[in-house]
Amino acid sequence: MASSRTLTLADVRRVDLGAVTAPPGDPDAGSTVPVHGFAVTHPAGVVLIDTGVGEPRPGSFVRDWRPVARRIDVALAELGLAAADVRMVVNTHLHWDHCGQNAVFTHAPFVVQRREHETARGRQGIVWEWFEVAHARFELVDGEREILPGLRVVPTYGHTVGHQAVVVETDQGTVVLGGDAADSAQSFAAEDCSLGAEPEDRARWREAVRQVKALDPLRVLFCHDPTAWQRGGDGGPPPAAG
Repeated sequence: MASSRTLTLADVRRVDLGAVTAPPGDPDAGSTVPVHGFAVTHPAGVVLIDTGVGEPRPGSFVRDWRPVARRIDVALAELGLAAADVRMVVNTHLHWDHCGQNAVFTHAPFVVQRREHETARGRQGIVWEWFEVAHARFELVDGEREILPGLRVVPTYGHTVGHQAVVVETDQGTVVLGGDAADSAQSFAAEDCSLGAEPEDRARWREAVRQVKALDPLRVLFCHDPTAWQRGGDGGPPPAAG
């Protein structure tokens, strides 16, 4: 039986999954941003939040973004973890840079908001085969749910129709793994987003940012910013990396 120990800040670890560069014509053309996932070392097993960019096919739109993808098994190994250690994967949403290596984890369920999964086929920018892989087991949720003791998903709709964040309760306070709930710690603090990260629903996006702030988190981490939003300031150091 898994231990019921309290999670710590050291249990939340950033996974470096590469970078993408905005193509010509994009408002942020030429800028390169990191792609991160997060691994939570829970007593019940590792919970992985987002899987990064997959391998683009020739002619794919992904090629335009010049992704530099890192193999997720290599990235996990740098943290002393293995793909087989992952008990559960949470996709914050199903954009191509957040579910691209789901196929590595078909031994684990994928926790996704139902409305995100149902609308993903028609969403611009999706590579369906990256998440609807053979033997994939989706655990579809509607709104907030505790997925393991000390871990829950909460809806943060706006960036996409079914975006979700992961809330981690630690011995020092609440940590939120925000995915693309904001494109950066700065935009989260200011409740404003760059044109390049224009949400599907700006009003819902801003409401979601305020809902996350209402959780009184110690720290909020994002998938495309190495800086964390820290309580009492606009930013802070990233979490422990191993």
